[in-house]
Amino acid sequence: MTFEKIRLEFSHQERVARITLASPKGNILDRLMIAELNEAVSQCSRRPLNAIVFGADGPHFSFGASVQEHLPGQIAGTLRALHDLLTRICDVPGPVIAAVRGQCLGGGFELALACDLIVADKTAQFALPEIKLAVFAPAASALLPLRVGQALAARLQLTGAGITADEAARTGLVARVTDDLEGEIERWLESDFLLRSASSLQFACRAARLGLCRALTEDLAQLERLYLSELMTTPDAEEGIRAFLEKRVPQWGKAAVVTEG
Repeated sequence: MTFEKIRLEFSHQERVARITLASPKGNILDRLMIAELNEAVSQCSRRPLNAIVFGADGPHFSFGASVQEHLPGQIAGTLRALHDLLTRICDVPGPVIAAVRGQCLGGGFELALACDLIVADKTAQFALPEIKLAVFAPAASALLPLRVGQALAARLQLTGAGITADEAARTGLVARVTDDLEGEIERWLESDFLLRSASSLQFACRAARLGLCRALTEDLAQLERLYLSELMTTPDAEEGIRAFLEKRVPQWGKAAVVTEG
């Protein structure tokens, strides 16, 4: 398959796969890029690999999913495609590392959260700005509390504020912070992952991901229903998306009391 928005390369005697988001500067996760990422991960699943590394061209990892594709009529397919990708990553045999520099936002942050480990350049910033558009990030809602704890997850989800690479490292979300991202990835591959049994790494990954995979298969379905069946029926959800696309200040409606059930 010829890719337009990503690259898939193998190195270290084909024991390491590198999947690169190749649509800078924003590396927007639109439906085409998500489909290509799904195909790349599927190809990796058919190989005995010691590691899979997600990286990105340009100064930023990803500005997130396509806002245009979050409009009514498109959002259900967009969520389904992205969530299928994250589930596939959770099933891939071998450690998955996200190499992040610059902005890592929204859907891009969700992609990083689905990886086993994150190595961050000192320029990295992680955020979920969806609430500023009157929506939320379903996959991050399932995965982020498991990675950083409920309190910090709530702060990021409810305010849209970001955290730096150093703060993310203090929470345990980021495994390593560096000013030499590619060099750090290579050093870690050589010192750890390439020395291990690829077969045994597969089993260790299944064990380490148990909670994350459960969240993706169980909690995410409920969060998708909340998003599509409830949130997207409110005028403000569509207004937030359209205001962003039209580069204007959103006009929020009068708040209504929402009750569960």
